Amino acid sequence: MDLDVAQVRAFVRAAEELHFGRAADTLAISQQALSKRIARLESLLGTVLFQRGGNGVRLTEAGQRFLPPARQTLAAADAAVAAAVGKDRPLRIDVWGHLYAPMRTLAQVAGRAGELLMGHGRDLPSVTAALLHGDIDAAFGRVHPPLHAGLAHRLVRLEPVDAVLSSDHPLAAQPTLMPDQLSGSVLQAPGALDRLDFLRRFADRFDIRNTATGVNLGLAHFLEGVADDPRSFSLLPADVPLPHIPGLRSVPLVDPTPLYAWSLLWRTGDEHTGLNGLTAACAAQARRSRWLEYDPAHDWLPEPPATAEC
Repeated sequence: MDLDVAQVRAFVRAAEELHFGRAADTLAISQQALSKRIARLESLLGTVLFQRGGNGVRLTEAGQRFLPPARQTLAAADAAVAAAVGKDRPLRIDVWGHLYAPMRTLAQVAGRAGELLMGHGRDLPSVTAALLHGDIDAAFGRVHPPLHAGLAHRLVRLEPVDAVLSSDHPLAAQPTLMPDQLSGSVLQAPGALDRLDFLRRFADRFDIRNTATGVNLGLAHFLEGVADDPRSFSLLPADVPLPHIPGLRSVPLVDPTPLYAWSLLWRTGDEHTGLNGLTAACAAQARRSRWLEYDPAHDWLPEPPATAEC
């Protein structure tokens, strides 16, 4: 019996999502096409893999037995493709969170990580889709749940976050600020907060009830809006170079210091040799630059790290 890899991939995605619509989205196909692939696979196997009902779908006993070897089949197929393409090809890597300048960190390790080919990611969902489709090999940015089951990640850097505000803001003259002091100010966000996980969680944690959102037209345009409003503030990682904007001030945050977590993200089972070089370069730079220092008594993270190593 010859299995169709596309049908097996459709089954695995549906089994991980337990939702045909979401599974189809990750594969960039229609839900109808995904259903047809699974139906053909069930016909070939002569058994039902999913039980469909009003509350969604769930795996049958046959589906549960089929899932582990199906994942192994996909990993082997992906490895075969990588071998055919060649192990020496550049590591295709993408980034997201462009307003926070992720390339600052990658630039510090790129020279020791082998040949990298950069992509043009926009946000975590689009980068996730590119990884799952095999369009890229790795990605770099802030990871937050829910993370697709087919992906793995490793913490690279914890970067302190500053408040940026107008020089006319009542707190602008302070040498440092506690996040709680900003509760009466307006948090400016370059987009809807439900798509900006770090800013949303900061607002929830420190009782920032007033927010304002706009369109992300780049860092300079965004910060000009902050500088023009004496009621507003926003957040930026401390090492992000600020554009020269009159009336803008950056103030460190303390007690606690918010930390922005940068991570590498890749597809589970991807055996591109460049991944080992990239993760090793990140680990070495993290040790030199103390990128992974975290003190829960003085620092704040939306999700505390499970490990302090890259």
